Amino acid sequence: MEVIRKVAVILIFAALVTFVSNLADAEHSAKVNINTATVKELVSLKGIGKKKAKSIVKYREEIGSFATIDELKGVKGIGDKIFNKIRDHIAIE
Repeated sequence: MEVIRKVAVILIFAALVTFVSNLADAEHSAKVNINTATVKELVSLKGIGKKKAKSIVKYREEIGSFATIDELKGVKGIGDKIFNKIRDHIAIE
């Protein structure tokens, strides 16, 4: 009976670890909407600091919403290198 309890505890622990890991992956894989994101949200993108995030917001306010994610390269300081780092983490929903 003791062995069954230990196995049950191990299985429950493994299931809990898997569940928490999946939640973390889902949160990390959520895309940032570059048409609505705040400076704080934009800074969460790799290679985007506060200055670039402010430039994105300013561009959006002056030019309007992005029609495609590729238009982000029109923002000063966002070139191919940075764009390629964040491409899979942004959206224009």
